[in-house]
Amino acid sequence: MPEPVIRCRMLYKIFGLDPADLRTDGEGVVEPSILERDGVVAAVNNVSLEVSRGETLIVMGLSGSGKSTLVRCLSRLIESTSGSVEIEGADLLAMSDRELIDLRRSKMGMVFQNFALLPHRTALENIAFPLQMRGMTRRDYVERARKMIALVGLEGRENNFPRELSGGQQQRVGIARSLAVEPDIWFLDEPFSALDPLIRKEMQDEFLRLQSLLGKTIVFITHDFDEALKLADRIAIMFNGSIEQIGKPEDIVLNPATEYVSRFTGDVPREKVLRVGSVMESARDDERVADRAVNVADRIENVVEYVLGQRLPVPVVDDSDTVVGVLHQAHVLKIVFPARTEQPT
Repeated sequence: MPEPVIRCRMLYKIFGLDPADLRTDGEGVVEPSILERDGVVAAVNNVSLEVSRGETLIVMGLSGSGKSTLVRCLSRLIESTSGSVEIEGADLLAMSDRELIDLRRSKMGMVFQNFALLPHRTALENIAFPLQMRGMTRRDYVERARKMIALVGLEGRENNFPRELSGGQQQRVGIARSLAVEPDIWFLDEPFSALDPLIRKEMQDEFLRLQSLLGKTIVFITHDFDEALKLADRIAIMFNGSIEQIGKPEDIVLNPATEYVSRFTGDVPREKVLRVGSVMESARDDERVADRAVNVADRIENVVEYVLGQRLPVPVVDDSDTVVGVLHQAHVLKIVFPARTEQPT
């Protein structure tokens, strides 16, 4: 297996603790009694995860769950209390200030909810700014910035100042600026949450388009499950600084690991999450099936009307048109629309 691009092990960020009081066991776990002290808050509590090359990992959680603190630890915008963070096998926490600056300039891009555009610079100048800091020639950084303008669809707006751009256009400038340095790793902390719903959808579509072209390794923070379902390869759900579960969206919805995850995902429309392959059953050789098949990778919401409208089970095929399973209408109804049971009081 290839080395992950990002790996953290037993990562902690504890506020209100004197470093001299930190005590861990032989494996790096902080003693529970320390975390129970008054005024001590474990914003990141024993988090271990890996992110593969080209993967989009969405980190979710309610406000105060620790997701923004986690991404700042992974990028070392804040110092972790204990644990390890590796970027392509290199120890991030052991890097000098110069090594960290070089890493951020060469490999990392960051986009946050606050666009942080320079108000007295045009869109083009904002995008070119990190390239100037690299020492590129004016000709090279202007050419690169113009390519980024085209990539995010802002041709004709390059000479506008931030105040002359809509919220969605400002966010595109922020995205273009972070991509201008051609980062391998992209950290995004609720980048679309301040946008109107329609603009937010457009930016999500733009994100998917860019990722299909660029194949970045991405850690994306959001509290919006619909956004996570649309963008994620995998989802990590945080609660009280810890990761409750990490996995593919359909695995989390079908097999919640904890009561919290079950409640967190309880109202998620399953037909939007699940793919045909996650609810299909084995096909029998003698079983009569419908004439038209569905693809194993189709989302249920795109095929459910057809499937439930058939009298016979519907065959499931892979990309080479080989039958790999079958959808029985009763099973689809049971999985996708489970009966609601009244919770005991």
